[in-house]
Amino acid sequence: MEYYTVDQVAALLGLHVKTVRGYVREGRLPAVRIGKQYRIGKDDLAAFTGLPAESMAPAARREVDVSSVVRIDGIGRADADRVTTTVTSSLKGAPRGAFVECAYDEERGQLKVVVLAGLETSATVFTIIDTLLNGRP
Repeated sequence: MEYYTVDQVAALLGLHVKTVRGYVREGRLPAVRIGKQYRIGKDDLAAFTGLPAESMAPAARREVDVSSVVRIDGIGRADADRVTTTVTSSLKGAPRGAFVECAYDEERGQLKVVVLAGLETSATVFTIIDTLLNGRP
């Protein structure tokens, strides 16, 4: 028999992990406990959802990442600090793996922003930078 983790079931059903754990603890979704983790059988998940077991196969997840360097010339220390603070704080709720690093060269008046993230997160970072520099929302 094929088993799924709670995380996999949550992803398949579009639910939060805590919701799936709650279903298991309430007995609504049968599961076996292996160590500290639950495993849900494919047939049990199919019975729970009312869908055929064949449709329970997790879809291949396509991951798309962006790697970019934004170079901003002619920027003063105060504006560079504002961009750096705003961009880095905007990633607080971003998905795991999102990374932004800022480096300011005072001699050249140049700020470099390195962005490694998914498409949506990268687009948000670029929009924030554009808004801060050009004053348009």
